[in-house]
Amino acid sequence: MVDDPHDTDDSEAAGVRAFWQALGLPGLFDAHVHFLPPNIQRAVYAVFDAAGPKIGREWPIRYRQSHEERVGLLRAMGVRRFPTLPYAHKPGVATYLNDWAADFKRHVPESLWSATFFPEEQAASYVGAALGAGVEVFKVHLQVGEFHLDDPLLDEVWGQLEDAGTPVVVHAGSGPVGNEFTGPESTRRLLARFPRLTLVLAHMGAPECAEFLGLAEAHERVFLDTTMVFTDFFPPYPAELVPRLRDLSHWVLLGSDFPTIPYPYLHQLEGLARLDLGDDWLRAVCWENGARVFGVPADGVGH
Repeated sequence: MVDDPHDTDDSEAAGVRAFWQALGLPGLFDAHVHFLPPNIQRAVYAVFDAAGPKIGREWPIRYRQSHEERVGLLRAMGVRRFPTLPYAHKPGVATYLNDWAADFKRHVPESLWSATFFPEEQAASYVGAALGAGVEVFKVHLQVGEFHLDDPLLDEVWGQLEDAGTPVVVHAGSGPVGNEFTGPESTRRLLARFPRLTLVLAHMGAPECAEFLGLAEAHERVFLDTTMVFTDFFPPYPAELVPRLRDLSHWVLLGSDFPTIPYPYLHQLEGLARLDLGDDWLRAVCWENGARVFGVPADGVGH
């Protein structure tokens, strides 16, 4: 008999729901989820499937369903809020990605209206327009885009974002494979110039975990997301840093990287529980911090 994949989905969803229900939460707030235009999504899958120099290892993607099926699975698991996090990989594509993400938001109202930008002459114009329209989060990826955060072409953009207070999810750490643009240096330089920026540092900044943790400790509006870090797929998080995460309980956000993960969604949550930082810490990370940072009602009601 061939197993019904829907049975697996139902079982997964039940396990995730049991996790947050035991904490007394209204659901999960996942700050690091990707939905991309189909042509871009296929290209991303191809990069991971090839396990080439930008990936550095085998990376079997678990969730390849259609957009509609993946939204359905998130809803079944109780992931009540999530972004789409498009990221521009070259000049001239950001507005295409942003238009697509705006349409996604219209069809999936609980999603966070997401956008991206790239160092290019028109960036300040389309970022300003996105902010005026109500975009809730931006995403940039230094490894893929191959630029520094403090590129002069982004000076006006960062000023706009600092004034607006809109969060930016930044993949600046050198995982999975670093290049000359990754690492904490350009983030540090950026924050020296724009200290009121709201940044969410993806993957806890791995593998430069200590450096990025220090940036979160030093800046009131710099946060860390847990994406993939506390799983068996990632190198162990430095044990000496874990006690500092307890002190940063209000600056850590749940992130998953769904759908581009090689294990069940629940595995990330189990990894967080294994840190043994307490239920209050888990409640803050899995719902309360995301709701505060993105301005969502504490009970999750309303879009």
